[in-house]
Formats: sequence, structure tokens, C-alpha cells
Amino acid sequence: MNALPISKHWMDRVLRDEPMSKHTSWRVGGPADIYFVPRDVEQLQAFLAELDSETPITWVGLGSNMLVRDGGIRGAVISVQGALGKIERLSENRVLVEAGVACAKIARMCARWGVGPAEFFAGIPGTMGGALSMNAGAFGGETWAQVSRVQVIDRSGTLTWRTPDEYLVGYRSVKGPVHPEWFIAAELELSPESETSQEKIRDMLTRRKQTQPIGQPSCGSVFRNPEGDHAARLIEAAGLKGLVHGGAQVSEKHANFIINTGTASAADIEFLIEHVHQTVKERFGVDLVHEVRIVGVAA
Repeated sequence: MNALPISKHWMDRVLRDEPMSKHTSWRVGGPADIYFVPRDVEQLQAFLAELDSETPITWVGLGSNMLVRDGGIRGAVISVQGALGKIERLSENRVLVEAGVACAKIARMCARWGVGPAEFFAGIPGTMGGALSMNAGAFGGETWAQVSRVQVIDRSGTLTWRTPDEYLVGYRSVKGPVHPEWFIAAELELSPESETSQEKIRDMLTRRKQTQPIGQPSCGSVFRNPEGDHAARLIEAAGLKGLVHGGAQVSEKHANFIINTGTASAADIEFLIEHVHQTVKERFGVDLVHEVRIVGVAA
């Protein structure tokens, strides 16, 4: 698939055989056939309109909830980080956020504007696009609870605004009315009566640092919490905390994190994910669901 046709219009925005290890928080992953960073929404629309309809598309933001296999990604990878980065206050309680805006920045800007509740965004290690696609949350807050409408784009480059009632939104799960469509932006409806403060953000980040292996390559939480329980508790109870395979390890600090100790391959990490999944299922009868997205092909 390396010979995917790309117009000369995009040559300065396209990288070929780009190592995904440079673009994921686990620091692993083989090459993408095409890695495209649009300049703006208009260029993204034009690129999608030109791209062959059979070419697979994978979207990436900060790469914080993604495991790319060692063989890499066939087709086109579209990066929104640094491209769709607009965040602006539309009115007293409405904020427009494009898909490439880091969630931590959303929290900081809402604190500056004195609207909320948005401090929980500081605990989400990704972008708005990823947060929308999985209803990401932290510290008791969830993304879609603040959404008044979203803008999506389809394979032809057509933009559409949709409202939350068109989606089936659950815990770390979002199902839309049309497939495939991808989130480009969201309007958040917040309240000046629930002010986001820098102090609240600092408190949350302190708690996060105390309980999670911040500073070590990971994807954040690997599994969703099952109803009425916590994945980390089950993994630890199964005796898996600290388990090592190759260069990957179940974190000693938080059992629902798998870290790259420095030499891990994607295969090492995926082995641990599946081993944890099977062990917890055998021991407790709980079928943990991946929160992390696994993409690409094996080496």
C-alpha cells in the first residue's frame, strides 16, 4: 500500500512510512503508509475528497489511547494534533473546541474564562476528538455531559452538525448514526455557576500523579471499569501487578496501566493485555473490555 496515490497538493503535509512510535504515548508502533497532518479543516476536506474510497483511514490525536502493532498501519493516518487546534468562547456559557485541542488545554481555558464544570478534562491525556469518540472521563466527569452539538466529517469531506440525541452515549462508549464519520469539533455548554478553577485542576493533577505512573510511557487505563468494580482492583487481586513480559510491565503503581519500561515492542504490550484479560476472566468471571484501541498489523 506504500504506493497510495497522493496529489502534489499534499506533498508538504504527507509523510510516508512514518514510524507511529513517534506519535503514540506508549512509544511503540510500526510505520504508517501515509501520515497526513492537515493545515486546517478546508485542507482536510479536500484531502478526504481526493483519497481513494477503498483506502483505510485511521485518526490519531495525542496517541494516548492507541496501541499500534509493530507491522504498522496500512492506508492513511490523519493527525489532528496541531492541526484542528481552535478553542474559543462563543458566549457566556458556550465554548467551541476543535478535535485537535488537548483536553488539558480545555481545562486551562475554562478556568481562565470561569466556566465549568471542566476541570476533569485535565485528567484526560488526549485530544477533544478522542474524548468525543469514547466519552472519555476523569475524576467523575464525562465529556458528553457537556456537549450541546458536534461537527463531524465523512469520507467525502462533507461537514455536518449533529446533536447528542443522535448518539447512543454510555460509559466510555459512543455510537453514531452514520459510519464512518469522524468528530471535527464540539460546542460545549457550560455554566458560570460551576466555575473551573486552577486550584481544582492542580488538586486533580496532584491526585493523578500520586496514583498513576505519570512520566512513564503508557496509554492511560487499559481496561474499562466493570459495573460496580474497578479493573485495577481485579488485576491486582489476580496477582498480576508488576508482571513483566519483554519490555512491558503491569504498573506497580496502578494495575490498570501497562508501561513501556524502555525496550517494549507493541507485541510485548499486547501479550500483557491479553494475558491480563484472560487471567481476570478465569479467576473472577469478569470479561474486562479494552479501553485502549488496538490498530495496525503484526510484524
